[in-house]
Amino acid sequence: MRKRRILVLSHEDHVVPDSLDGLSEQQVHDIKTEWGVVTTLRALGHEVRQLGVREELLPIRRAVVTWKPHLVFNLLEEFQEEAVYDHAIVSYLQLLGVPFTGCGPRGLMLARDKSLAKKLMIYHRVRVPRFFVARLGRKTRLPRRLQFPLIVKSLVEEASIAIAKASIVNNVEKLEERVQFVHDRVGTDAIVEEFIPGREIYVAVLGNERLQVLPPQELVIGGRAEGEPLIATEKVKHDAAYQEKKKVDLIAPDLTDLQRRKLDRISRRAYRTLELRGYGRLDFRLGEDGEFYFLEANPNPELADGEEAATAAKAAGLEYPAFLQKIVNLGLRSRR
Repeated sequence: MRKRRILVLSHEDHVVPDSLDGLSEQQVHDIKTEWGVVTTLRALGHEVRQLGVREELLPIRRAVVTWKPHLVFNLLEEFQEEAVYDHAIVSYLQLLGVPFTGCGPRGLMLARDKSLAKKLMIYHRVRVPRFFVARLGRKTRLPRRLQFPLIVKSLVEEASIAIAKASIVNNVEKLEERVQFVHDRVGTDAIVEEFIPGREIYVAVLGNERLQVLPPQELVIGGRAEGEPLIATEKVKHDAAYQEKKKVDLIAPDLTDLQRRKLDRISRRAYRTLELRGYGRLDFRLGEDGEFYFLEANPNPELADGEEAATAAKAAGLEYPAFLQKIVNLGLRSRR
């Protein structure tokens, strides 16, 4: 394995220290992806520099021009505090002519808009929950074809931002309240879709042209109250204390051979349709009717050891260092 110069791009607040000593459990949780990537790549023998980015492109250009990295390991999920600008960073890296990990700008834009992604899935015969978009500054009008319960999310934000138990609504009044909450708190349009009772299944995929669908993972919350809907809320995703209290875990789902083949097929179809590259995660609901419903695609899933993608890779025989090295190799192969 050749040793490479790798520039790790992350948010300015997620630049890792030399040691985790003295940090709280939540602080460690917040930088676990960056810590895992930086320390593991160094342990593999690569020369690694991390660059924190918030609002300026010039530091990226300086680092690329002066240090000449073989690869940029992109962990940025926003730019100038806007999630919808994530594609601008990789577009800039393309213009600089430097290889980078993960998805290109086209795939990021297609996957970012949950409504557009679902429309593409419908065209390619992948089931999705019925939905509509509640635009900023417009009155919420519920289409007749949709039935309660509904779930309200940001149209473009990832990582379960603004998703809570209150996101599931059962009447028009609560729907309007929750849509307004998303508009006010997140500042984006909202997507409203029929809530599919059932199981939450995640499928990680590796590859550019040739794809490797990793073993699926199922979200379980052992501390749920009886009758409480299972949803991946913001607390479930990001609150370490809440995860421990509610016994949040990922397990290998109990699926039939037919279900596994179908999930593999629609995962490949969704990944290619949205023009994802490098790696990504697809989120599905397995409904009580036995059907898989595409929820969304995440071109930049967490890469921390123990999260969905790394856990799936381990189930496929790729330990964490080998998993990150595979992502590096895929990034190097995707140069223009």
